[in-house]
Amino acid sequence: MSIKVLQVIPRLGYGGAETGCYDLAHFLAEQGCKSYIATSGGELLKFIRKDKVKIIRLPVKSKNPILILFNAIAISIIVLILNIDIIHARSRAPAWSCWLSYLITRRKFVTTFHGTYNFSNNIKKFYNSIMVKSKLVIAGSNFIFNHINEHYEEFLNSKNKLMVIFRGVNLEYFNKKNISDNKKNKYILDWKINSEKFTILLPGRLTPWKGQEMFIESLNILIEDYYKNNFQAIILGSDQGRNVYSKRLSSLTQRYRLNDKIKFIKSCKEMPNAYALSDVVVSSSIEPEAFGRVSVEAQAMEKPIVASDIGGSKETIVKDKSGFLYKAGDPRELAKVLNKVMELDKETLQSVGMEGRKNVSKKFDVEKMCQTTFTEYQKLLKN
Repeated sequence: MSIKVLQVIPRLGYGGAETGCYDLAHFLAEQGCKSYIATSGGELLKFIRKDKVKIIRLPVKSKNPILILFNAIAISIIVLILNIDIIHARSRAPAWSCWLSYLITRRKFVTTFHGTYNFSNNIKKFYNSIMVKSKLVIAGSNFIFNHINEHYEEFLNSKNKLMVIFRGVNLEYFNKKNISDNKKNKYILDWKINSEKFTILLPGRLTPWKGQEMFIESLNILIEDYYKNNFQAIILGSDQGRNVYSKRLSSLTQRYRLNDKIKFIKSCKEMPNAYALSDVVVSSSIEPEAFGRVSVEAQAMEKPIVASDIGGSKETIVKDKSGFLYKAGDPRELAKVLNKVMELDKETLQSVGMEGRKNVSKKFDVEKMCQTTFTEYQKLLKN
């Protein structure tokens, strides 16, 4: 069945929602479908295969009610001209525009609920509720599925379908066999990595809830209480303008005299290379991750993962087999687990890595995510 699908996303950056949109768009094109993305821009645009996926530029990043209305009219015109079958919104502001367009055009409306979103008051909760007004509501993890049922029950319609489709990663891209020594060595030189030292990688944008402060504290405990010294840590991520927070991290590093242990790297265009040069990967979030992309990517790269025991990260790991969990927000517990991992021999670390790859192949393969979504599209159009 050839389907015409319009996905709408604020920006096509490097985040989980964005890569999911990108992967699905190309998968649909390969199935003979007509695939469109409406977006305001973003870094992933340059990788879009223009012969396969058509890009429509609209100011869908804006939360301005006038622009939301403008986008609704623009999307409705696009839907009618291109005879779109399914409108798939991947964020709240564009979801309002898509919902209004659905009311006008009566085409099938789908949403993917990617995060927990702030719902501290009723206005914010109502704003978020648009994500559960579609015919098909996709949750990216069991954690998100439970969150929707718990907090948005009054907005759910029993006629609509709510289901989990796990986010997937590209197993061909995140594959240690595809890492060339030349590329890896370039990163080792550029980042001044000492290959003799045990390397701990903490990827993720610099923001308080990602737990970088707690991670730095745990490294200090690792030295003070466990007498571990032969390691280096890479904190990889941009502060995205939060320079007060990044200064806080720098001063904490200085206070604990960890300047020779911690390297701050702002960005990495090829994440598989960053994973490849690490011995263990950490996800230190002190608030729940909606999915836990870092833990899935690390496992795909056959790297042991240490993650906090909350949110989506928890369900992506086979505890003590493909990775290790610790009590969220507890630097002592994280230090204890890191010490345990550093004590493991090379063969055991490799075996944990292989279990991780097996786990991801079974549950979090991007092909599986795309195929399941495509099947649900087909079911929707038959109803």
